[in-house]
Amino acid sequence: MRRLITLLLMLSMCISFSQTNDIDSLALELAFQEKDSLKVETSLKLIKKLYDTKNYERAIKYIIESEKLSNAINYKLAIAEITYYKALIYAEKNDYLNAISGYNKSKNLFNSLKDTLSIAKVNNSIGLIEIKRGNYNKGLQYSLSAIKELEKRNLTNELNLAYSNLANAYYNINVFEKAIEFYEKSLSTQIILNDKKGINESHSKLAELYSNKKEHRKAIDYYEKVLEGNELNNDSVRGQVFPKLGGEYLKFNDYDNATKYLIKGYNINTRTKNKAGLLLALNNLGDLNLQQGRLKIAEKQLLEAGDIAKDLNNKTELLKHYKLMRSLDSTRKRFDRAFVWQREYYQLNNSLKKNEAKINAHTETPFELDLNTTNLDKPEEIKTINQPKNDSIKSNKTLEKYKIILYGLLAALIVVSALLILIYLKRNSNIKYMQELEEKNVKIELQNEAFLEQTKHLENVNNVKDKLFSIVSHDLKDSLSSINGFIDLLKDGSLSREEFDGLIPELSENANNASLLLFNLLNWSKSQMQSLEPKPSLFDIQEVFETKVKLIEQRMENKGIELIDHSLRDFAYADRSMFEIVVQNLLANALKFCKNGDTITISNHISNGSCIVSIADTGIGISKENIGKLFNNSSFTTMGTDNEKGTGLGLSICKELVELNHGKIWVESTKGIGSTFYVQLPKSRPTS
Repeated sequence: MRRLITLLLMLSMCISFSQTNDIDSLALELAFQEKDSLKVETSLKLIKKLYDTKNYERAIKYIIESEKLSNAINYKLAIAEITYYKALIYAEKNDYLNAISGYNKSKNLFNSLKDTLSIAKVNNSIGLIEIKRGNYNKGLQYSLSAIKELEKRNLTNELNLAYSNLANAYYNINVFEKAIEFYEKSLSTQIILNDKKGINESHSKLAELYSNKKEHRKAIDYYEKVLEGNELNNDSVRGQVFPKLGGEYLKFNDYDNATKYLIKGYNINTRTKNKAGLLLALNNLGDLNLQQGRLKIAEKQLLEAGDIAKDLNNKTELLKHYKLMRSLDSTRKRFDRAFVWQREYYQLNNSLKKNEAKINAHTETPFELDLNTTNLDKPEEIKTINQPKNDSIKSNKTLEKYKIILYGLLAALIVVSALLILIYLKRNSNIKYMQELEEKNVKIELQNEAFLEQTKHLENVNNVKDKLFSIVSHDLKDSLSSINGFIDLLKDGSLSREEFDGLIPELSENANNASLLLFNLLNWSKSQMQSLEPKPSLFDIQEVFETKVKLIEQRMENKGIELIDHSLRDFAYADRSMFEIVVQNLLANALKFCKNGDTITISNHISNGSCIVSIADTGIGISKENIGKLFNNSSFTTMGTDNEKGTGLGLSICKELVELNHGKIWVESTKGIGSTFYVQLPKSRPTS
């Protein structure tokens, strides 16, 4: 990197030295030339070189001398070009009046010479100065008039300037489609000219415009191009781009990329104390955490963003802040506070819309440009009207007449003033009434949202109840009926001792099935009704394995299945009873889908500060289509190798219990080879 910077400095010095040599050579040549057209042309070359190197004071001296000589020999083309360059220098010095006057004079001269290319260049320069001054509509007309001629001659440098002017003007008057069109044209010329600064500016503007159009994928592409063009990893550029890029990924719900870029943007802007970039990062981070249910962190970030937005008077981000705070307080059911944010949002939004309407009204004012005019600033002729003198003295009668008219006008003025005051008071009363009505409507809307949420919750609870009754009436009823049948046979004395001993494993199997079914049903229903609360602590995973393996030892022996225990003494931080439910379900599933001669392997290990538990079997495996159905609340189930039944809720409750403890659960399986279920749990209390 150091070598690259040194090389660039040396190259810059070489170019500067070369330009200085050219200027000195031209100045020397000029000193020995006779006062004729050749001397004027050499002087023009020198003026152009001095203008390009921003040596304006020296350029003005040669302009004055060349202007005198050109006028003396009546060299019109040179006079026009000298006048044009003098106007360019006035424009660089922000002397608007002299610049416009010079542009119009040079345009007059080029027009008389029928030099259409030079007229186009002048129009382009006028367009630039008008756009810089905020006269976008007027500047647009001039720049557009120059484009056709510049495109015909394929003048890349001039076209780049014209396209950039037009793009900026359209951007500032909110004509975004046209702005995109000319930024893309400007980008094509900047690539040809290898104008890296211009390329980055065009990429940045196009990203912003596509974001406004909600074409977020294109916006992401252009923001990433800005980062690619940031060869020196400038913190100022990255501080602006990272929060915007993170915000675009957030629109796609791509939380991983959004988090990555927003945190980078937050860190850079905090380090460089860039409040504008920090505001973007905080607002988007608040939105991200709000969407992911981390409400405390979201509130802290959004409140900080609101303070910065007010400090910077950034109304766009402040509007976004109000909207997010309204959503946050609505989610927390703090409807009074949500109502306050809603009111702030409406007031600011209406204010911004009024300002936008004023801008649009201003830009719609037509401006007619005559491309063949020689001077746009011709003074209007003033016509004087000779009024006859009246030397006679006015009579008293005429004076009285005027007094009566004056008194009448005063009376009319008083009446009109009174009417205006009444209208003003009535209008204020109506506005106050409308505001109160609007506030009531907003409050009713928020209450309706709360009622809808409660209704939806009650519907979900009712569905859970129906599902419970359905399962109890079928699966649980079968298991209990079988057990009751055994008990009735035993009571009647219909079974001999040998027959009873032979049926004990089946009775035990039914009892275990009924127990596990009840266990899963109760926990699943609690989770659906949102009443499960984990109580985490440190516990030994090996102890849980030992306890749960004992429960299925007899069933494993009956099915001819071998258990391989690779478990180690290790600790996890979670709710032990919930973990026991997960292990019991996974062992029962492995046993259910194994056949005689298969094996079940239990193990655990440490990975990246987490504890990973695995339960593997060499059973019948799971097809790819069915893997996606396992952890959903869809009651998906299949028969075991001995026609064992299930509710399909076991893995759903496992997933919910693991996630409640900040963990993850997943499966890897191959049809006909076997399955492995993994559970990842933290080894210590999570930081957030």
